[in-house]
Amino acid sequence: MNSPPEVTTSAEEAYAPQSGQPGKDVVWVPTPDALVDRMLDMAQVTPQDYLVDLGSGDGRTVIAAAKRGLRAHGIEYNPELVALAKRRAEAAGVADRASFEQADIFETDFTKAQVLTLFLLPQLNERLRPQILDMEPGTRVVSNSFAMGDWEADRIDRLADDCSRWCTALMWIVPAKVEGEWRLGEQTLRLTQTYQNVSGDLGGTPIEKGRVVGKELHFSAGGIDYVGALVGDSLSGTASGGPVRNWTAVRS
Repeated sequence: MNSPPEVTTSAEEAYAPQSGQPGKDVVWVPTPDALVDRMLDMAQVTPQDYLVDLGSGDGRTVIAAAKRGLRAHGIEYNPELVALAKRRAEAAGVADRASFEQADIFETDFTKAQVLTLFLLPQLNERLRPQILDMEPGTRVVSNSFAMGDWEADRIDRLADDCSRWCTALMWIVPAKVEGEWRLGEQTLRLTQTYQNVSGDLGGTPIEKGRVVGKELHFSAGGIDYVGALVGDSLSGTASGGPVRNWTAVRS
């Protein structure tokens, strides 16, 4: 005789989180769906990206990313929220691309992500900042509302004027580490770096508009604009406004 089907009306399935409920490091508040979409748009996500959401709550950001074709993973400390997120991913038909784990974000490796999303308090963002800055250059980091200390955002977007709460998204692009001395032809390129901002000189001529965007270094010196990509210990790119069109610098 066949066993009767299991009745699936458990207390777990009836779990309904409440906005503002206490969590390990912060209270849980869901990111509005409109801001989730804006955050994904800002990061210009593609199906080739792997997204990790820190403090993934009910899974809405991970599920939204999975609906766009990404592999997405949520890290959440509350096991009931993890179970809820898994059920929601199943119901949305994206469980093959949306995964969740019950873990502490400060004890979990998230550094393989190309896109990192978070809705944490500023002091928690700052605790995570050293690990984020060691991620692959070009990684996009998008936060609901809260900043990353003195690391200025590369872009800030706000939802329409009729939005009243949790309306702002901030994005950073992890910069390559270019500080130091480089040999550019017969000249020395000296760079000092603070996050994505770069100062220094090229053969004694101060550089201007120095900025790192992912793996690309942009700066001007002596009326010439330089753009170069970092590959290993060399920078190679193009120059405009002067006699030299292509350039390569090797780290000293």
